[in-house]
Amino acid sequence: MSHSPNPRVPILPVCIGIALLVATGAAAAQTTGNATTGSTSSMQSAAKMSSADKAFVEKAAIGGLAEVQMGKLAQQKAASEQVKQFGTRMVDDHSKANDELKQVASSKGITLPTDLDAKHKGKMAKLEKLSGAQFDRAYMDDMVADHKEDVSEFQKQAKSGSDADVKGFASKTLPTLQEHLTMAESTDKAVKAGK
Repeated sequence: MSHSPNPRVPILPVCIGIALLVATGAAAAQTTGNATTGSTSSMQSAAKMSSADKAFVEKAAIGGLAEVQMGKLAQQKAASEQVKQFGTRMVDDHSKANDELKQVASSKGITLPTDLDAKHKGKMAKLEKLSGAQFDRAYMDDMVADHKEDVSEFQKQAKSGSDADVKGFASKTLPTLQEHLTMAESTDKAVKAGK
């Protein structure tokens, strides 16, 4: 008695092949879905972020840009070596803080301002017209006032901000700003005393 081949046997490899294709397609669709969900979730983070937190991030970004630009101006125009050194410190520390803030903002789907607002543009224009001892006094007066405001705002954000990442950025940056304020006050006194 001869055995004829079973016609159902070739179907099994075909079924396994189809199952693999379906599984691979589902995995690819899931990966694509996750990529979309990733960008959607950062947009949702921005939407979920409180308006106070978002306003803090945007204001901190503009303030940081201003510190860097004014610091560069101090390096060029200051008469006092102490003021030039202060300007250099502002450029270094605020550039670093600005980069950290960009990372936080990016993870939240927030696009930071890349230019100064009218208030800071006005300050820059005023400083650009000055030089020597006049520049030193005006720049240091501005730095003392600015850092008092910054310290106050960063303390408030570190204490009562609702977004954990933004709150963390404020807490981490606050000691540097407090140090800047102390430096600004002592440099301002030295400039006014004519040292």
